[in-house]
Amino acid sequence: MLQKKTGTLLLCLVGMLAHAQIRTISFGHHDQIRYDLHTGRYDVLFSGKEVISDAYARCVAGDGDSLDSRSSYSSRTWSLASFSDSSGAGIRYTVDLTGAGRPAMQQVFYVYKGDNYFYTELRLAGGGPGCHYMSPLSTERTDLHEYIDNRALLTPFDNDAWVRYNAVSLETADLTGAEVTAIYNNSSRHGLILGSVDQHEWKSGIFIRGADSGRLSCLRVFAGYTDKTYTRDTKGHGRVVADAAHFVRSPRMMVGWFGDWRQGLEEYAGAGRRALPRYIAAWTKGTPYGWNSWGAIQSSLTLPKAKSVIDYFYDSCQAFRNADSTLYIDLDSYWDNLAEGGLTGDFSRLMEFCQYCKGKGFRPGIYWAPFVDWGKSPRKMENSDYNYSDCWTRSNGAYMDLDGARAMDPTHPGTRARIAYLIARFKTCGFEMIKIDFLGHAALEADRYYDPSVQTGMQAFRKGMEYLIDQLDGKMVVYAAISPSLATARYVHMRRIACDAFGKIGETAYTLNSTTYGWWQGHLYDYIDADHLVFGRELPGANRARVASGIVTGTLVLGDDFSSQGPWRRMAQELLQNGDLLTIALDGRAFRPVEGNTGDQAGNAFYREAAGRIYLAIVNYGDTAMSYTIDPSRLGMKAGSGHWAMKELFSGKMLESVKGDTPTLKIPPADAVIFSGTGRQ
Repeated sequence: MLQKKTGTLLLCLVGMLAHAQIRTISFGHHDQIRYDLHTGRYDVLFSGKEVISDAYARCVAGDGDSLDSRSSYSSRTWSLASFSDSSGAGIRYTVDLTGAGRPAMQQVFYVYKGDNYFYTELRLAGGGPGCHYMSPLSTERTDLHEYIDNRALLTPFDNDAWVRYNAVSLETADLTGAEVTAIYNNSSRHGLILGSVDQHEWKSGIFIRGADSGRLSCLRVFAGYTDKTYTRDTKGHGRVVADAAHFVRSPRMMVGWFGDWRQGLEEYAGAGRRALPRYIAAWTKGTPYGWNSWGAIQSSLTLPKAKSVIDYFYDSCQAFRNADSTLYIDLDSYWDNLAEGGLTGDFSRLMEFCQYCKGKGFRPGIYWAPFVDWGKSPRKMENSDYNYSDCWTRSNGAYMDLDGARAMDPTHPGTRARIAYLIARFKTCGFEMIKIDFLGHAALEADRYYDPSVQTGMQAFRKGMEYLIDQLDGKMVVYAAISPSLATARYVHMRRIACDAFGKIGETAYTLNSTTYGWWQGHLYDYIDADHLVFGRELPGANRARVASGIVTGTLVLGDDFSSQGPWRRMAQELLQNGDLLTIALDGRAFRPVEGNTGDQAGNAFYREAAGRIYLAIVNYGDTAMSYTIDPSRLGMKAGSGHWAMKELFSGKMLESVKGDTPTLKIPPADAVIFSGTGRQ
């Protein structure tokens, strides 16, 4: 009997000791992190439900040494402290891990007052070889506690090569996306948001492998992501070395559970904007509307054509203006057709273009790709004693050619001298907008950079972009085309959401795949853009869909050759002088997707609220008519009224006969409609 009692007592003592090793972090409304100092693992509970279990931290040093919070350390201690930074005020919880022959590790958890999510960061003490992989959150056990139509979102690193977002069914998920993911239930919209809010040093990834329809067998939120297809890299991630405090640090990773995954992604974007304040000056003018020459004119650009386009908008499309009563008229690639003698030649025709544009009340724009060399041959670099070959970056000993252009080292003095020279010439001409392209070349992982303090692609990207923005000196609206999806936000006002798209309905579908799953970037950038809206000789329905893609995404940039006669002139006059449509687009806000279960395809329906009204855009990408049933509960609208007053904005028709809680509408093939109505729960 005594032996039995002793055994029971020992078990109780073990249980008490184990419990004494648990530290609890409260955040949000009823959420907790429970960290076990004995095992180096932690659980995350949302509203009392354990969603993330047995999470741990892991890193790989530059010398290949792998370190794990569970098994590499023998001692773990706990501390907390109040703090404040650009994101707000809160409490920082730190777990210090030590072990014989191991560099000290810290797992850090940040809880901000008023936020219903937390951030986690991994630190490794010492300089030495640095790190090329750091995961503050890895686990083999994640449970959404919902088991029908769950999705994991693959987010691309950039918008190059016609990449697509992909909302993969959880049970078949086996993917790595860049920077952020949403793991959510499409029906209830409950979801888990995980992502980095800092892209200064690292490219981050999220690896997900599904176990069944509601659980994951593997989740890795990590810094050190490279991939030939998605990040365009042909070698592994560079090393991040210790900072002034003698720590190598991962980015802060946001972790949160939201009642609506869409709200979660919007809050994630806002968190990123707070964490890394903008480097570029704030944009205070109206949403940039305009025209870009790449849509149709392309290599045939001449000064007479550019002037004729200006005349068209001045004389024949007078209602197409932004809130500042102007347009941005942007000369894309082949603007050097107007520069006799090339980059060092005579810019007088470019100056004449700027003067003519401003004389008509418009704002002139220019295009440049500052970190690439299209010539790819050794020759003297403009405004520099260097040769172009001095500035080319290498990966595994080979030059890095991507999209037909060769990557240039953003930290090299030759690259910088060239940037300073050409930007100065653009400013002298009088340009007020610049479209910058192929920025991802500056973020490629290279064998080495001219600046020895730079060891990673993102460090090189930051150096290059900061230098470029310094040269612009607040004189232009800055518009990014092909570029990293998140890291670019500090440096530009506006960014194209996807890769090139023109007038065909399939290209609209491609663009709106990115808007369906990337609309939240409108909370990170001032504006996101659907690329040039080209009408060409497409049917009116496809043209309506293309305009809808611009309104849904956020801005309106046309692309047809308005210097020549054709049906595109009439379509622009009809569609881009529609006061109802222009009113929606004036503030440049992106629409939310109604559904998030379309895989790598675009959603059909998008909506937004403004001034007490609901705007609903429905796009049919197919070649047959589509029936679409409006579910008011999915739009935040009142149900049960029995009668709705809705106006279709392309046609101007009032649809007063629409009845019932879930009216069904017919959308013609390859076409779009946009409705305006009232009614909110």
